Amino acid sequence: MSDENYDVDAAVRYLNAHAHADSTSRCAAYVRQALAAGGIVIPQGPAVNYAKNYGPVLREHGFAEVSASELIAPRKGDTAVIQPYPGGNVAGHITMYNGQRWVSDFRQNDMWGGPGYRQHKPAYKVYRWQGAQ
Repeated sequence: MSDENYDVDAAVRYLNAHAHADSTSRCAAYVRQALAAGGIVIPQGPAVNYAKNYGPVLREHGFAEVSASELIAPRKGDTAVIQPYPGGNVAGHITMYNGQRWVSDFRQNDMWGGPGYRQHKPAYKVYRWQGAQ
């Protein structure tokens, strides 16, 4: 399947089926595997070892940054790339919106994915696949 045929529903189904109740500290791997289930295969490598580095990779595969005004109502498949905060995981965080909640390697309470991110609110960008409706 090519990027043009990306299936957001398949990606979200995969992520929902594999998410845990609590973090396993493997958000980048889980989101990468969900993208692959939807048809966007991103080879493992330095560019995707850290969640914080996914922005350029997502753009290469047809995603575009969502404006702040569009974030009022996130869409299924929107993917947030969150930078690290002081004292937190150097990898940052990545999560995908499933239409009801944010999910990564676990089912999150909000986009932030944990108390450290929630408290520090580090820089982040949300990306939306351009073929999504």
